[in-house]
Amino acid sequence: MGLSGGELDRLAMAVLQPGFEGTEPPDWLRRALGEGLGGVVLFARNIARNVARNNARDVARDNACGSVAALAADLRRERPDVVVAVDEEGGAVTRLEAATGSSWPGNLALGVAGDESLTRRVARQIGRMVAAAGITLDYAPVVDVNADPRNPVIGVRSFGSDPEEVGRHGAAWIEGLQSAGVAACAKHFPGHGDTVTDSHLALPAVPASREVIERRDLPPFRAAIAAGVRAVMCGHLLVPAVDALPATLSRAVLTGLLREELGFDGLVVTDAIEMRAVAALHEPGEIAVRALAAGADAICVGVSSARGESVYALRDAITGAVRDGRLAEERLAEAAGRVRDLAAWYDARAEARAAVARDADEGLGLAAATAALRATPAEQAAAPLTKAPLVVHLAARPSQAVGRATPLKVGQAIEEILPGTVTAEVDGDGHLPDLSEAGRPLVIVVHDAVRHAWMRRLLEEALRARPDAVVVETGMPGPPAGRLYLTTHGNSTASARAAARRLTGGA
Repeated sequence: MGLSGGELDRLAMAVLQPGFEGTEPPDWLRRALGEGLGGVVLFARNIARNVARNNARDVARDNACGSVAALAADLRRERPDVVVAVDEEGGAVTRLEAATGSSWPGNLALGVAGDESLTRRVARQIGRMVAAAGITLDYAPVVDVNADPRNPVIGVRSFGSDPEEVGRHGAAWIEGLQSAGVAACAKHFPGHGDTVTDSHLALPAVPASREVIERRDLPPFRAAIAAGVRAVMCGHLLVPAVDALPATLSRAVLTGLLREELGFDGLVVTDAIEMRAVAALHEPGEIAVRALAAGADAICVGVSSARGESVYALRDAITGAVRDGRLAEERLAEAAGRVRDLAAWYDARAEARAAVARDADEGLGLAAATAALRATPAEQAAAPLTKAPLVVHLAARPSQAVGRATPLKVGQAIEEILPGTVTAEVDGDGHLPDLSEAGRPLVIVVHDAVRHAWMRRLLEEALRARPDAVVVETGMPGPPAGRLYLTTHGNSTASARAAARRLTGGA
């Protein structure tokens, strides 16, 4: 192709999707957009702080969307076709509702509810919110099959453990979101569900044969592609049955498997390259070059230096690799072209975004979360609380994927209905409070107790002292425990309110 230095620089900038600090574009970002930067990824840190102090959840959400919409408009004044991306999965992973917790249940709850039309409606409403914020690309849904309940980073973010069900709900979610004029992104290819390592911290390995991967992990991605998903995010995963390189850096995975075998021709974006799964192996520039050579089209960079030097260093690494012959100029041009194609797809759907803005589905989040509740034994599920209880939350540190989200806790949701409810929070280093306080009913709330030995130990200790306790599991279900075992299959604000209403009979 023989591009000039300036043209090559613009191609290299086009494939980057960096994050930044603050609620306004810093000067370096404005300059980079003018120099061809193709995308930006937003986080909770980019939402104006006064939003987090607003106690009215619906008002806070609208204010957050307004804040982000103003930011997105500011970005587009610098580059009209910039791809503005965000992680908005619903459930535990939310950026726009990080201050209050998601209004919609997450994937596992939708999978348990088992109604694909409900999944489609929920995703359309998430799309409505994301569209109002001026977002081009939502890094969702997760279509990993949760094959190992010990998985520390997928869990309730998955629609379930059955590949066909995950595929059906994943396709419905994609259709719902994209009907709102926002691009969906199926993740984390070729499947993060059969891992016990968090890729934010180290490189996970998928210990499955090629046959198992084909039968279990790939069907949801095939369904996503058939549903017209505009983007796929590759996971920082080692899949020895396919290649000895991490998927992000593997031509066998991204080109051979995703492009050639599954036939995907849309945008392939990496997971954030500062995650230790790949950051421990190479410098950022080398990761970007190898990912592009393998078949990725966009490089997600969650954290950038204060003056943008890190973004320009990535650009220079990419252009240097082209000049050295390590990265084909045609491959870089193809990647930049796919970024432009996604932006053009978004621009062509202004009418869909205008239509969904008038399509509020009030009460849907609570209804969907209620449909996902399961109680054991079922005959005791009706309003076991008649007076304000003591609620003990056994709380583990959230994963980095969840970030700063602060959903309404079950105890807070009960207190909205039964004033005088007392709550206590205990972590892995803590001790149970006095469980006999004033003869109150006892509710013990756990999240992913199947993954935390300390949590199971404290739960068993509490039930020995109070066998009449009600247990609420907001994560992956385990063996039933307590007088009543209620599972929400997620820890969104919607799920907390659904559980509180089931326990109290509250309206």
